[in-house]
Order: sequence, then structure tokens, then C-alpha cells
Amino acid sequence: MAQHLTIVMAQLNFLVGDIEGNTDLVIENAERAIDENSADLIVFPELTLTGYPPEDLLLRPSLQLRIDKAIAKILDASLDIHLVVGYPLLKNGVLYNALSVFKGNESLATYFKQCLPNYQVFDERRYFAPGGEVCLLNILGVSCAFTICEDLWEPEPIQQAKDAGAQFVININASPFHINKLSERKTLLKERCLQGEFPILYVNLIGGQDELVFDGGSMVISADGECNYLAPNYVEGMFAVKVNVRNGECEVPKQEIATELSLEASVYQSLVLGVKDYVNKNKFKGVVLGLSGGIDSALTLAVAVDALGSDRVEAVMMPFEYTSELSLEVAGQQAEMLGVNYQIIEINSIYKSFISALENEFAGTEVDVSEQNLQARARGVLLMAISNKKGLLVLTTGNKSEIAVGYSTLYGDMAGGFDVLKDVSKTLVYKLAKYRNCEYMGERKEIIPEKVIHRPPSAELAPGQVDQDSLPDYALLDQILELYIEKDLSADAIISLGFNEEEVRRVLRLVDLNEYKRRQSPVGVRLTERGFGRDRRYPITNAWPIGD
Repeated sequence: MAQHLTIVMAQLNFLVGDIEGNTDLVIENAERAIDENSADLIVFPELTLTGYPPEDLLLRPSLQLRIDKAIAKILDASLDIHLVVGYPLLKNGVLYNALSVFKGNESLATYFKQCLPNYQVFDERRYFAPGGEVCLLNILGVSCAFTICEDLWEPEPIQQAKDAGAQFVININASPFHINKLSERKTLLKERCLQGEFPILYVNLIGGQDELVFDGGSMVISADGECNYLAPNYVEGMFAVKVNVRNGECEVPKQEIATELSLEASVYQSLVLGVKDYVNKNKFKGVVLGLSGGIDSALTLAVAVDALGSDRVEAVMMPFEYTSELSLEVAGQQAEMLGVNYQIIEINSIYKSFISALENEFAGTEVDVSEQNLQARARGVLLMAISNKKGLLVLTTGNKSEIAVGYSTLYGDMAGGFDVLKDVSKTLVYKLAKYRNCEYMGERKEIIPEKVIHRPPSAELAPGQVDQDSLPDYALLDQILELYIEKDLSADAIISLGFNEEEVRRVLRLVDLNEYKRRQSPVGVRLTERGFGRDRRYPITNAWPIGD
């Protein structure tokens, strides 16, 4: 006899540490799934109750007490639906990354995550012990197995489920975005479905958490490896899937397939969501940033407005005697276009006061980068003062290329709370600016003035200064940086690919020398597999020679 299951994928945004609020979200959305979809089953992401990643909150003595209260509240709600909920579970003094299936006032099954990631941004072996057993539960005649995130990246848990007679696998995730991540997930799921000869339902978290952005993209892959349901990336929601059951076998018919995003669209939406959640979850009133007339600050301003709305964004132009008329023109033009609070505060007098105070210290020395850095630091002081007074988060505007080689000023343009472009190379900055003007939300509008996009990049800290006076062309620089930072190639290996030896060694030396700056830089959205944050952990003090 044919029947079907209705399963709701709860692609939701949870707040790390808010166990009580997250529990209320679980109950509220389970009730919605019953009322709106007559659902048999609702599936929530990995570590739903704590949010992900909870990091050292997992070490708090009161963790299990709070988790126990949360589970009791779910059971007291006595919901007429199967709920798959992820949470940390302390059992016999050992902490597991777990999920349980609840219905009514009963806990029907519990599974412990077997494969614990301990690479890139993941640190799960610091907290959890691995499970070792398959978990099967009959739900309305379907033998369902359960896995958690990394369990899919190794073959053993799926083989266990197959050997135990599973007909359907439910996998809950907190899988953060990096470029091309959706394609990687789909390829992996196809492999596992073909291995197990059953469909897999994959539910992912959505939302920003410090440097991580979880992009959703929940999906169902059929037993023959076809994606027959794909929820949209960056859209929070409840996505109902029909699963047909015939003669003990599950079939997932083709249903909703969201349009996959381009590289520029996925990166831009990651930046928007990362800024939005960082500002809102940390309860800032809004943001303030220095608008210089350059492309980095112009793109940062566009992201901030798209994330928060123009009424929560302030832009400040802080001209000095080297600031060009073009910079003043395009900064004012963009601020007016976006409708943000825009102020001009000149720093000539502040700079002169600094120089006067340092007259004895600087006596007998030549003008050099020290004076240039004073300009940047004057601007940093002003932005931080505005932040303190108005409760606004300072957004810094440095891109990955500049941060990599130290083309930034500590306590100057690096002073702030969140760096939107921290993992965005300069060449990608240009692509994102063009995308925002031509494609974002199906709209073609010059949000970032074309004059900004086409002018030579410059910090304008000295007369006639342009970035390429002291750095290689960005197209070349970014290739070298990608090979060194993201691929971990040595100087000799990069040179062997045809790059100029002197240029390679200079760039790599700059990267290594400026680790101390990056350690003091603000958090920013992670977009690559080797962002400057938890992904890449090099010692500040080290004598490792550049070479082979």
C-alpha cells in the first residue's frame, strides 16, 4: 500500500548560547509544521538548542542543567509530530554531539555523532567524544537512520545504516559557507546516496555567527543521486518535502529546486547576512564606517545598507590635504544615493596637533610612513569616538589582499569591530562592486559610482600615491596570495609556476611579517577555506625560512 511522509526541513537561524530562546523556536516551528503542513516529521539543524558553534560554552558546569530543562519543555509541549533536534548530551560524564527524536512526551531515539571534525574552523574533538553505533527508528513504516554533519564525509556511518536495513537517512548539519560549498555538498550527498541505495535528507543551519556564515541550502537527494528538493540559500524558512513510501521503499519525487547562486551572488549574500547577524545578535544600534571615496569602503557601505537599512548606517568622510576632489565627490554621491547619515570631518587640525605633540620625538628624522599612519590613526580615533557615543559598531574596510601583506594601519584603518571584506581579495572586490550595480536582487542601479570602480586604488596618505607604488598589480598579487595562503605552496613551488622570484619572495615575506597585525584585526566574514581567523593559525614569532 502506498503512503507518504511529509517532512519539514527547519532551515532556521538560532542564537548561540540562547538555549531557552532556541527551545521556544523549536516548539513554535513544530506547531507551525503541524498547522500549516500537517507534517509527520520536522527536522532541525545540528546543535539546535545551543546554536553552533557553542565553543567553550560547552565547558560550562550548568550546560546539562539547561539542556535538561529545554528537553523537558519540549516534552511538556506534547507535540503530535516527530521532532529531530540536535543538542549536546552529557552521559556518564562524557559529552556527545547528539540528536534525539521526540514525539508527544516521549524521547524515542538518540544518536551520537561519530565523525568529529577537527580541521579548518572546526574544533569538535576539544569538546565531544565520538559515538559508534547506528540509530534506526521506524517512523510510520519507514526505517529511518540518523547522522550528523561530518558523518556524511566519511563512508562508515552510511555503510552502518545500510547494513542495518535503513530505508531513509536524515542528516542534520551546521555547515558553514565557503566558495563552491553547495557544489561540494551535492557531490558528496550523491556519493553517499549511491553507496547506501537510499535517499538522504540534509538539513542545514542558516545565519551568521562571528566569522562563520551558515547558508542553508537544505536538500533531499534521491537513491539514484538526483537532487529532487533544494531549499534556497540565505533564506530562513520551513520547507516541506513529500516522501513516497511504496512496498517498503522510499521515493522522493522531484519538487522545489531553488536557483543556484553565482559566485558573486553567494559571496555578496554571505557578507550581507554576516553583517546583519553580527550587528543584530550583538545588539548594536547600527554601524559607522569611514567612506574614503575608494572601492573598498564603497562596497562595505553597500553591504551595510543592504544588511541593515540606510537608517542604521552612518558614513564619515575624513579628508586630509592629500584627499582628492574626486574622493569627496564620489563619497558624497554614494552616501546621497543610499540615503545614509553622512558627515564630513576634516583631520588636518587633528594631524597637526599630533605632529606638534611629537615634535621632540620626530626631531632630526625624515618624513616617512610614520606620518602617513598618523592620518589613519586620527580617523580611527574619530570613528571609535562616534561608536562610543552613539552605540554604533565600527566597520573596517580592509580587504584580504591588503591585510595579507600588511597594507593597513594598526589602530588606524584596522580600528573597529567587524571587517566586512576580511576574506575578500581585491580582485573579488571589483567583481562584487560590478555585481551589486548590475545584478543584485534583479536590479540594475549604480549604487557604487563607476568612477570609484575605474579609478586607481590609493590610500591617499601621500601626494599622488597609488597602491601599485608599493604593491604588485592586484591581479598578480592575488594569484600569489591564493597559492601561498589557501594552497600552502612554498616560495619555490610558486616560482616554478612562472612567477617572478623577487616578487614572490617579497610578497611571502610581507605575509609572514604581518601575522602580528592580523592577530589584532577585527573578525570578519569567512568566505574561503583559509580565511584569516580560525582557519589559518601561524605563530607570530617564528624563524621558518621562505623557500622549499
